[in-house]
Amino acid sequence: MPRGALTSLVIRRPDDLHVHLRQGAALTQTVPELAAVFGRVVAMPNLVPPIRTATDAETYATEIHAVASAAGYPAFRALVPLYLTQETTADDIVVAAARGVLAAKLYPLGATTNSQSGVQDLAAMDDVFGAMAAVGMILQVHGEVVDPDVDIFDREAVFVARVLGPLLARFPTLRVVIEHATTAAAIELARAHSADRVGVTITPQHLLYDRSAIFAGGLRPHLYCLPVPKTRQDRQALIDAAISRDPRFFLGSDSAPHPIAKKEAACCAAGVYSGPIVLPLYAEVFAEAGKLKHLEAFASHFGADFYRLPRNQDYVELKLSPWLVPTTVSLGGQLAAPFRAGELVQWIVSALS
Repeated sequence: MPRGALTSLVIRRPDDLHVHLRQGAALTQTVPELAAVFGRVVAMPNLVPPIRTATDAETYATEIHAVASAAGYPAFRALVPLYLTQETTADDIVVAAARGVLAAKLYPLGATTNSQSGVQDLAAMDDVFGAMAAVGMILQVHGEVVDPDVDIFDREAVFVARVLGPLLARFPTLRVVIEHATTAAAIELARAHSADRVGVTITPQHLLYDRSAIFAGGLRPHLYCLPVPKTRQDRQALIDAAISRDPRFFLGSDSAPHPIAKKEAACCAAGVYSGPIVLPLYAEVFAEAGKLKHLEAFASHFGADFYRLPRNQDYVELKLSPWLVPTTVSLGGQLAAPFRAGELVQWIVSALS
């Protein structure tokens, strides 16, 4: 550690603006581990079946809140977006916005886990995007094309150029979050628009490793996620954005747990399960860059500001105090392996009274 580096930091309680809590019994693991640290999360809607309506979103949010309250975290809130399908209408958007739904998520058909109900014909969705712009609903984007002729490592950059840039031009008042960005191209597009227009969530795994890490010493399925990590240069662009105190960029872990049996399989599921150690992972990145004091803005200010939510009013403390990540946790009756299972993590987080 550099001489004079911080060994503790108090920050406003953060929000995780992109997380997968799953459903059913799995919530008893995923909800408390995040509620202990975060004031709010955006709980992704790619369930089975997906969250298609305002009623679906309200039901899921209520279920999450019940689990959080039972675990001793009654103030914890989950914001649940709609899952856009080819059948979503402009009226669905208007109704959902009137009932307090803040966002809707665009999954290109077949792009990631549980995206089989996603959008195939984007051009046919213009009425929906127009309605979102009109009511101020945020469009969250899984930014990858699914064209089989496009290399998997190029899918985000192609989406940015071919789809997202033109979409922003067609709807100049539509507010967009580029979710789990992995490329310098996504960062550059965000910087070409105002901070109130385009936001970007950045995950810990994409800050901590590039694509080579997935194959270091053999195939590492617990590092496989979608979008896949990109080059060393892309990773550096993400780090530079995260630590920059630019309000376009904020915390969204994309913690995505799967049972070990689905990760260590012939065709393994995509997702990095960072939930138990999200904030310590970000602290590691910021501390390594000598910018630990910038973590609060990234984690606690900019995401809330973009979603036009009040910043949380309580605080947490990060301390440099190594601890061992458990090798497994229970996930709905099955075992899951957290990111860095069985390894030491340098930072620990606790709430302040």
